Amino acid sequence: MAEGVSSHTAAGSAGQDSGERLLQVEADGGSRGNPGVAGYGALVRDPRTGAVLDIDARPLGTASNNVAEYSGLIAGLEMARRIDPEARVHVKLDSKLVVEQMSGRWKIKHADMQKLATRARAILPTEKVTYQWIPRAQNKDADLLSNEAMDAGAKGVPWARADSGIAVALAGSESAQPEPVHPEPAQPEPAQPELAEASVPEAAAEVAPAPTVQPAAADVGTSRRPGRLHHVEIWVDDLARARQTLGWLFEELGYVVSGEWSEGTSYQGAAEYLVLESGPDVASGGHDRLRPGLNHVAFRAGSRADVDALVEAATQRGFTLMFSDRHPFAGGRSHYAAYLEAPGGFQVELVADPLT
Repeated sequence: MAEGVSSHTAAGSAGQDSGERLLQVEADGGSRGNPGVAGYGALVRDPRTGAVLDIDARPLGTASNNVAEYSGLIAGLEMARRIDPEARVHVKLDSKLVVEQMSGRWKIKHADMQKLATRARAILPTEKVTYQWIPRAQNKDADLLSNEAMDAGAKGVPWARADSGIAVALAGSESAQPEPVHPEPAQPEPAQPELAEASVPEAAAEVAPAPTVQPAAADVGTSRRPGRLHHVEIWVDDLARARQTLGWLFEELGYVVSGEWSEGTSYQGAAEYLVLESGPDVASGGHDRLRPGLNHVAFRAGSRADVDALVEAATQRGFTLMFSDRHPFAGGRSHYAAYLEAPGGFQVELVADPLT
């Protein structure tokens, strides 16, 4: 019996025998130039009826074919989780590489691909997901969606769900609405530094931030939502400068460039991603962290020695060390952290792991 057929049969029988719902994810990604103009397409289908329950597609800026393929997989798994987080999921892809890597039969040597695979595995319990390779001719719907995304990317516009050639079945609440579209390739789960938190705006007078307070265990996990960030988008008035400063820092913290276009760059982290973006809609005047809105973003930065090294390198790139008279305990005696202001006014916090 062929490997792909065996995987599919196992998934189908498991769903039927246990009474669990079975969803089918079909995904594809492409890059015109590899790397070049890239995009992905994904859909969730009810395998019993063949009805398409939801679709998603997205331009990725400039990215590789493998990044696009993984992006489609992750989008499909996230849609399936939104539709029914308890369902079993059978994934059909025409990328032999992704199928074999996600099935654990091929090693993943490239660091970027390791992060993407880790992110994909974190979306749903691994025992609930099976993978099957299919020929491209059998993946026409996902292929159409990915080409729609690449066409949109080539024109510099977002993919328009309403104009897609793939229709979503009118099935009441079964069809989940897609999240807002932003250029970005796919993305992994805590193994690398992760985006920590956004703090409350400071008062008009410059004061040191309060120590981070962790919620009690009883307050966590009471919702079926995962309680984590999807992405943070930072608008800048000087993209080249932001890439050389904030973008440099993101990469030092373990994020990788996952997409690049004329007005922005995306950086993939362990689960979430970050975007630096400029363009005609960005108002002049620079960022003011003292005004209502986002005050700063905090990152886990490794050991105390790692924080110190990052501070030294960052100041050489134009960052300003804030609260220098109280550094590195400006946030409290047990909170070892550095507060840095990037050129342009945006503030970041680098937090050391406890007891390092």
